[in-house]
Amino acid sequence: MTANLARVTGVAALLYAARRYYRNWGTTKEECAMHLPGDELIRRPSVRSTEGIWIDAPPGSVWPWLVQIGQDRGGVYSFETIENLIGLDYDTADRIHPEWQRLAPGDTIRFTPGGWMGLRHGLSLTVEQVVDQSTLVLRGRPPGFPWETVWSFHLLPRWQDRCRLLVRTRTRLRHPGEVLSVELAGPLTSLLTRGLLIGIKRRVAQVAMPNHDPATEVLAGPLIVEPVPLHPEHHA
Repeated sequence: MTANLARVTGVAALLYAARRYYRNWGTTKEECAMHLPGDELIRRPSVRSTEGIWIDAPPGSVWPWLVQIGQDRGGVYSFETIENLIGLDYDTADRIHPEWQRLAPGDTIRFTPGGWMGLRHGLSLTVEQVVDQSTLVLRGRPPGFPWETVWSFHLLPRWQDRCRLLVRTRTRLRHPGEVLSVELAGPLTSLLTRGLLIGIKRRVAQVAMPNHDPATEVLAGPLIVEPVPLHPEHHA
């Protein structure tokens, strides 16, 4: 009994230490505390985080990449090796697809194939709110998602040629098993989210040019991403 308690305590301490590192990656305390659209859907979340990145482009250049995310759409622009290892089977987009540029409340965005990890329906989220070039709020709940969660994306303009892309997650958990599952998956989820932010930033930079309209131009050829050093951002 004492040994089991010690092991549980050790795992809890490790998870707590890890979450202080990965949660709210790339954001300031002010950004984590600010109210954002979608927060009202889960007023007292059990788990919440806000991650962000600077992008050297206006929101209008970022939005077309963001709005086409999804397993059967543009993917999530993250680390493909990890995605394939966990069976996500994404075909990540390297261009803007006009047919994926329209989202409306009530639309479903799938993030895993059916049967993934034993989940009959896989994982999918429903579009709750869309504000063009500004906000995308997605909501998950059974049967499309194991528990209640809100995943929201926010483009905040900074001057004429820069913006902040924030991703906020708010989750309500009701059972100890759900809490353990979310905490264990936390580092991987955060890593994939960070990959999404970096992936969008790189794609926007790839097509940045004068008089370029990313919402209408279809790129020719694959996106080639060279490894570049990333400047560390402030952690909350």
